[in-house]
Amino acid sequence: MPDVPPAPEHSIAPAAPCPICGKPAIYEFRPFCSKRCADIDLHRWFAGVYAIPVKEDHDEDGEAPREADESSED
Repeated sequence: MPDVPPAPEHSIAPAAPCPICGKPAIYEFRPFCSKRCADIDLHRWFAGVYAIPVKEDHDEDGEAPREADESSED
């Protein structure tokens, strides 16, 4: 494991809790409290748990879909 620099002593803000389990974060694994929680988070990324919702556009040519009333002009 690579050497991790010591925590800065001039840090004023307290460490945020671990986003996985809620325990206090440790500087070496920040923002997590342990390697285990960091690995859990990494697995969630790889599994696709974290995703940004997107509205799918079914039109492949990039044009906006035509409205139904426009296509029925007689």
